[in-house]
Amino acid sequence: MYHYTDGGLRNVWLVNGYEVRQTPFGEGVVIHDLDGLTRVICLTLAEKPGPLTGLELRYIRSAGMLLSQPALGKLIGVDGQTVARWEKSGRVPRIADKTVRLHYLAHAQGDEPIRTAVERVKTVERLVGQRMVVEDLRAHWEPDGSASTAESLALVA
Repeated sequence: MYHYTDGGLRNVWLVNGYEVRQTPFGEGVVIHDLDGLTRVICLTLAEKPGPLTGLELRYIRSAGMLLSQPALGKLIGVDGQTVARWEKSGRVPRIADKTVRLHYLAHAQGDEPIRTAVERVKTVERLVGQRMVVEDLRAHWEPDGSASTAESLALVA
């Protein structure tokens, strides 16, 4: 068996689905279907009976939902420092625990409104500090062709 410690988790052991290989730098491990493994770990964590630990919350956030601490905070209504504190201290408030589990499960099972919300938070986070240029074309606004939306976010009129 292989002790899988990705993301700081200490209680995951793989029976199969991996190969140990020799590399020029020593022994290496190749995980087959890493995305599938990540999904199963996150689903197991989201459905576990006890409260999430800080490490488990971090794993669901970073590996399962691919969100930063500030992005998860925006999604559940707190700031990024609060999420960081929960992950570091290991004390996750019950309402945050339940909310993160519900968001992950809905996201993983393809719930479109939740999936859209998670993707929107990721997009906004990438675009923060960038500028969007728009112009008034006689009765309606249009994007200015000189700048792409991915390049900017502050409105200029």
